[in-house]
Amino acid sequence: MRSRRDPRHYQIVVLAALLAYGVLALDFQIEPGRASLVLATTLATQFVFERMRGVRGFDPRSALISGLSLCLLLRAAAWPWAAATAVLTIASKFLIRVRGRHVFNPTNFGLCVMMAASDRVWVSPGQWGSVALFAFALACLGGIVVNRAARADVTGALLGSWVALLFGRAAWLGDPWSIPLRQIQSGALLVFAFFMISDPKTTPASRPGRLLFAANVALLGAAIEFGLYRPHGLLWALVLCAPWVPLLDRWLPGPAYRWPASPTLAPKGESHVPLPHPRPVPARLSAGP
Repeated sequence: MRSRRDPRHYQIVVLAALLAYGVLALDFQIEPGRASLVLATTLATQFVFERMRGVRGFDPRSALISGLSLCLLLRAAAWPWAAATAVLTIASKFLIRVRGRHVFNPTNFGLCVMMAASDRVWVSPGQWGSVALFAFALACLGGIVVNRAARADVTGALLGSWVALLFGRAAWLGDPWSIPLRQIQSGALLVFAFFMISDPKTTPASRPGRLLFAANVALLGAAIEFGLYRPHGLLWALVLCAPWVPLLDRWLPGPAYRWPASPTLAPKGESHVPLPHPRPVPARLSAGP
Protein backbone atom coordinates (compact mmCIF):
# COMPACT_ATOMS: atom_id res chain seq x y z
CA MET A 1 0.00 0.00 0.00
CA ARG A 2 1.20 3.48 -0.78
CA SER A 3 2.39 5.28 2.37
CA ARG A 4 0.77 8.48 3.55
CA ARG A 5 2.80 11.55 2.73
CA ASP A 6 3.63 14.05 5.43
CA PRO A 7 1.78 17.35 4.81
CA ARG A 8 4.51 19.26 6.66
CA HIS A 9 6.78 18.86 3.64
CA TYR A 10 4.29 20.83 1.55
CA GLN A 11 3.88 23.43 4.27
CA ILE A 12 7.62 24.03 4.41
CA VAL A 13 7.91 24.39 0.64
CA VAL A 14 4.90 26.73 0.40
CA LEU A 15 5.96 28.94 3.31
CA ALA A 16 9.55 29.14 2.10
CA ALA A 17 8.41 30.05 -1.41
CA LEU A 18 6.02 32.63 0.01
CA LEU A 19 8.78 34.19 2.10
CA ALA A 20 11.16 34.34 -0.87
CA TYR A 21 8.45 35.85 -3.08
CA GLY A 22 7.60 38.42 -0.44
CA VAL A 23 11.20 39.50 0.03
CA LEU A 24 12.12 39.58 -3.65
CA ALA A 25 8.88 40.75 -5.30
CA LEU A 26 6.81 42.47 -2.62
CA ASP A 27 9.60 44.17 -0.70
CA PHE A 28 8.80 42.67 2.70
CA GLN A 29 10.71 44.46 5.43
CA ILE A 30 12.50 41.29 6.51
CA GLU A 31 16.24 41.44 7.07
CA PRO A 32 18.04 38.22 6.05
CA GLY A 33 19.96 38.28 9.32
CA ARG A 34 16.77 38.60 11.37
CA ALA A 35 15.10 35.77 9.43
CA SER A 36 18.16 33.55 9.89
CA LEU A 37 18.13 34.28 13.61
CA VAL A 38 14.47 33.32 13.95
CA LEU A 39 14.92 30.07 12.01
CA ALA A 40 18.09 29.12 13.89
CA THR A 41 16.47 29.85 17.25
CA THR A 42 13.37 27.78 16.52
CA LEU A 43 15.48 24.82 15.37
CA ALA A 44 17.84 25.07 18.35
CA THR A 45 14.93 25.27 20.81
CA GLN A 46 13.27 22.26 19.19
CA PHE A 47 16.54 20.32 19.46
CA VAL A 48 17.00 21.16 23.15
CA PHE A 49 13.47 20.18 24.15
CA GLU A 50 13.59 16.95 22.14
CA ARG A 51 16.78 16.01 23.95
CA MET A 52 15.15 16.84 27.29
CA ARG A 53 12.25 14.53 26.41
CA GLY A 54 14.61 11.76 25.40
CA VAL A 55 13.69 11.83 21.71
CA ARG A 56 16.06 9.83 19.54
CA GLY A 57 17.18 11.74 16.45
CA PHE A 58 16.00 15.20 15.46
CA ASP A 59 12.90 16.19 13.51
CA PRO A 60 13.10 19.83 12.31
CA ARG A 61 9.86 19.92 10.30
CA SER A 62 7.45 21.44 12.81
CA ALA A 63 10.09 23.92 14.00
CA LEU A 64 10.75 25.00 10.40
CA ILE A 65 7.04 25.63 9.84
CA SER A 66 6.86 27.72 13.01
CA GLY A 67 10.05 29.60 12.12
CA LEU A 68 8.94 30.39 8.58
CA SER A 69 5.55 31.55 9.84
CA LEU A 70 7.26 33.85 12.33
CA CYS A 71 9.45 35.26 9.56
CA LEU A 72 6.30 36.16 7.61
CA LEU A 73 4.23 37.57 10.47
CA LEU A 74 6.56 38.72 13.25
CA ARG A 75 7.92 42.24 13.45
CA ALA A 76 10.12 43.28 16.39
CA ALA A 77 11.94 46.44 17.38
CA ALA A 78 15.19 44.57 18.11
CA TRP A 79 16.65 41.11 17.59
CA PRO A 80 16.36 39.97 21.25
CA TRP A 81 12.57 40.33 21.00
CA ALA A 82 12.50 38.24 17.84
CA ALA A 83 14.67 35.55 19.45
CA ALA A 84 12.52 35.50 22.59
CA THR A 85 9.38 35.05 20.49
CA ALA A 86 10.98 32.14 18.65
CA VAL A 87 11.97 30.43 21.93
CA LEU A 88 8.51 30.90 23.44
CA THR A 89 6.86 29.61 20.27
CA ILE A 90 8.66 26.26 20.35
CA ALA A 91 8.69 25.93 24.15
CA SER A 92 4.89 26.15 24.28
CA LYS A 93 4.63 22.86 22.37
CA PHE A 94 6.52 21.00 25.07
CA LEU A 95 5.46 22.83 28.23
CA ILE A 96 1.70 23.33 27.72
CA ARG A 97 0.18 19.93 27.01
CA VAL A 98 -3.05 18.08 27.75
CA ARG A 99 -3.25 14.31 27.35
CA GLY A 100 0.02 14.21 25.46
CA ARG A 101 -0.76 16.93 22.88
CA HIS A 102 0.03 20.61 22.88
CA VAL A 103 -2.88 22.96 23.40
CA PHE A 104 -1.92 26.06 21.42
CA ASN A 105 -0.75 26.54 17.89
CA PRO A 106 2.90 27.44 18.60
CA THR A 107 3.16 30.44 16.26
CA ASN A 108 -0.16 31.85 17.41
CA PHE A 109 0.79 31.45 21.09
CA GLY A 110 4.24 33.01 20.71
CA LEU A 111 2.94 36.03 18.81
CA CYS A 112 0.01 36.73 21.15
CA VAL A 113 1.98 36.37 24.38
CA MET A 114 4.78 38.61 23.16
CA MET A 115 2.37 41.24 21.78
CA ALA A 116 0.56 41.23 25.13
CA ALA A 117 3.84 41.56 27.00
CA SER A 118 5.38 44.40 24.98
CA ASP A 119 4.61 46.92 22.27
CA ARG A 120 8.00 46.13 20.75
CA VAL A 121 6.55 43.04 19.06
CA TRP A 122 3.76 43.32 16.50
CA VAL A 123 2.16 41.82 13.40
CA SER A 124 1.59 43.85 10.25
CA PRO A 125 -1.52 42.43 8.52
CA GLY A 126 -1.38 44.91 5.64
CA GLN A 127 2.23 44.27 4.68
CA TRP A 128 1.28 42.23 1.62
CA GLY A 129 -1.15 44.72 0.13
CA SER A 130 -4.28 43.63 -1.68
CA VAL A 131 -2.93 42.07 -4.85
CA ALA A 132 -5.76 39.77 -5.90
CA LEU A 133 -3.53 37.48 -7.96
CA PHE A 134 -1.14 36.94 -5.08
CA ALA A 135 -4.00 36.27 -2.64
CA PHE A 136 -5.50 33.76 -5.08
CA ALA A 137 -2.17 31.98 -5.54
CA LEU A 138 -1.65 31.79 -1.79
CA ALA A 139 -5.17 30.44 -1.29
CA CYS A 140 -4.58 27.71 -3.89
CA LEU A 141 -1.28 26.70 -2.33
CA GLY A 142 -2.83 26.72 1.11
CA GLY A 143 -5.70 24.59 -0.13
CA ILE A 144 -3.24 21.93 -1.27
CA VAL A 145 -1.60 21.96 2.15
CA VAL A 146 -4.73 21.72 4.27
CA ASN A 147 -6.25 19.02 2.09
CA ARG A 148 -3.19 16.89 2.59
CA ALA A 149 -3.33 17.62 6.31
CA ALA A 150 -7.03 16.56 6.41
CA ARG A 151 -8.08 19.93 7.84
CA ALA A 152 -9.59 21.71 4.83
CA ASP A 153 -12.94 21.76 6.65
CA VAL A 154 -11.75 24.01 9.49
CA THR A 155 -10.14 26.42 7.02
CA GLY A 156 -13.29 26.60 4.91
CA ALA A 157 -15.47 27.12 7.98
CA LEU A 158 -13.22 29.88 9.30
CA LEU A 159 -13.06 31.75 6.00
CA GLY A 160 -16.78 31.31 5.32
CA SER A 161 -17.72 32.55 8.79
CA TRP A 162 -15.29 35.48 8.67
CA VAL A 163 -16.39 36.62 5.21
CA ALA A 164 -20.05 36.38 6.24
CA LEU A 165 -19.37 38.45 9.35
CA LEU A 166 -17.46 41.12 7.41
CA PHE A 167 -20.14 41.51 4.75
CA GLY A 168 -22.92 41.32 7.32
CA ARG A 169 -21.29 44.11 9.33
CA ALA A 170 -20.86 46.20 6.17
CA ALA A 171 -24.53 45.73 5.28
CA TRP A 172 -25.64 46.65 8.80
CA LEU A 173 -23.50 49.80 8.82
CA GLY A 174 -24.34 50.70 5.23
CA ASP A 175 -20.70 50.51 4.18
CA PRO A 176 -19.75 49.94 0.52
CA TRP A 177 -18.73 46.39 -0.44
CA SER A 178 -15.23 47.66 -1.19
CA ILE A 179 -14.50 47.75 2.57
CA PRO A 180 -15.04 44.02 3.34
CA LEU A 181 -13.50 43.10 -0.02
CA ARG A 182 -10.33 44.89 0.99
CA GLN A 183 -10.39 43.33 4.45
CA ILE A 184 -10.38 39.80 3.06
CA GLN A 185 -7.54 40.55 0.63
CA SER A 186 -4.95 40.04 3.32
CA GLY A 187 -2.01 37.69 3.18
CA ALA A 188 -1.96 37.48 6.97
CA LEU A 189 -5.60 36.29 6.96
CA LEU A 190 -4.79 33.55 4.47
CA VAL A 191 -1.73 32.38 6.38
CA PHE A 192 -3.85 32.29 9.54
CA ALA A 193 -6.59 30.28 7.84
CA PHE A 194 -4.43 27.86 5.87
CA PHE A 195 -1.39 27.39 8.10
CA MET A 196 -2.40 28.30 11.67
CA ILE A 197 -5.96 27.36 12.59
CA SER A 198 -5.65 24.29 10.33
CA ASP A 199 -2.89 22.78 12.52
CA PRO A 200 -4.02 19.13 12.87
CA LYS A 201 -2.45 18.80 16.33
CA THR A 202 -4.37 21.70 17.91
CA THR A 203 -7.79 21.45 16.22
CA PRO A 204 -10.69 19.22 17.34
CA ALA A 205 -10.51 15.61 16.26
CA SER A 206 -14.01 15.38 14.76
CA ARG A 207 -15.39 17.30 11.80
CA PRO A 208 -18.40 18.71 13.71
CA GLY A 209 -16.01 19.83 16.44
CA ARG A 210 -13.74 21.56 13.91
CA LEU A 211 -16.66 23.37 12.25
CA LEU A 212 -17.95 24.58 15.61
CA PHE A 213 -14.45 25.59 16.67
CA ALA A 214 -13.83 27.62 13.50
CA ALA A 215 -17.16 29.42 13.78
CA ASN A 216 -16.44 30.32 17.40
CA VAL A 217 -12.99 31.66 16.50
CA ALA A 218 -14.51 33.84 13.78
CA LEU A 219 -17.24 35.16 16.08
CA LEU A 220 -14.83 35.93 18.92
CA GLY A 221 -12.35 37.46 16.47
CA ALA A 222 -15.04 39.80 15.15
CA ALA A 223 -16.03 40.77 18.69
CA ILE A 224 -12.42 41.56 19.58
CA GLU A 225 -11.64 43.45 16.40
CA PHE A 226 -14.86 45.41 15.94
CA GLY A 227 -16.19 45.47 19.50
CA LEU A 228 -13.00 46.03 21.49
CA TYR A 229 -11.26 47.76 18.56
CA ARG A 230 -8.17 45.60 18.99
CA PRO A 231 -6.27 44.60 15.83
CA HIS A 232 -5.49 40.98 14.96
CA GLY A 233 -8.82 39.78 16.35
CA LEU A 234 -8.48 36.30 14.87
CA LEU A 235 -5.05 35.78 16.43
CA TRP A 236 -6.39 36.65 19.88
CA ALA A 237 -9.52 34.57 19.31
CA LEU A 238 -7.55 31.46 18.40
CA VAL A 239 -5.33 31.62 21.48
CA LEU A 240 -8.42 32.14 23.68
CA CYS A 241 -10.43 29.33 22.05
CA ALA A 242 -7.61 26.76 21.98
CA PRO A 243 -8.09 25.59 25.60
CA TRP A 244 -11.63 24.52 24.69
CA VAL A 245 -10.41 21.94 22.17
CA PRO A 246 -9.99 19.12 24.77
CA LEU A 247 -13.58 19.74 25.91
CA LEU A 248 -14.83 19.63 22.32
CA ASP A 249 -12.99 16.35 21.82
CA ARG A 250 -14.80 14.90 24.84
CA TRP A 251 -18.16 16.18 23.65
CA LEU A 252 -17.63 15.39 19.95
CA PRO A 253 -14.98 12.65 19.89
CA GLY A 254 -13.06 11.67 16.78
CA PRO A 255 -9.88 9.85 15.72
CA ALA A 256 -6.66 11.48 16.90
CA TYR A 257 -4.34 12.85 14.25
CA ARG A 258 -0.68 11.87 14.19
CA TRP A 259 2.05 13.04 11.85
CA PRO A 260 3.66 10.25 9.84
CA ALA A 261 6.98 9.68 11.60
CA SER A 262 9.71 7.16 12.05
CA PRO A 263 9.69 5.31 15.38
CA THR A 264 13.32 6.38 15.85
CA LEU A 265 12.07 9.95 16.40
CA ALA A 266 9.62 9.02 19.14
CA PRO A 267 10.33 9.53 22.84
CA LYS A 268 11.45 6.43 24.68
CA GLY A 269 8.52 4.16 25.35
CA GLU A 270 6.32 5.76 22.67
CA SER A 271 5.68 5.02 19.02
CA HIS A 272 4.02 6.92 16.22
CA VAL A 273 1.18 5.11 14.48
CA PRO A 274 0.22 6.76 11.19
CA LEU A 275 -3.44 7.65 10.95
CA PRO A 276 -5.87 7.03 9.44
CA HIS A 277 -5.48 3.27 9.61
CA PRO A 278 -5.58 1.29 6.37
CA ARG A 279 -9.09 0.41 5.29
CA PRO A 280 -10.06 -3.22 5.97
CA VAL A 281 -10.28 -5.48 2.97
CA PRO A 282 -13.92 -6.33 2.14
CA ALA A 283 -14.88 -9.89 3.03
CA ARG A 284 -15.83 -10.74 -0.57
CA LEU A 285 -12.30 -9.88 -1.65
CA SER A 286 -10.42 -11.46 1.24
CA ALA A 287 -12.39 -14.71 1.35
CA GLY A 288 -11.07 -17.70 -0.49
CA PRO A 289 -12.85 -19.37 -3.38
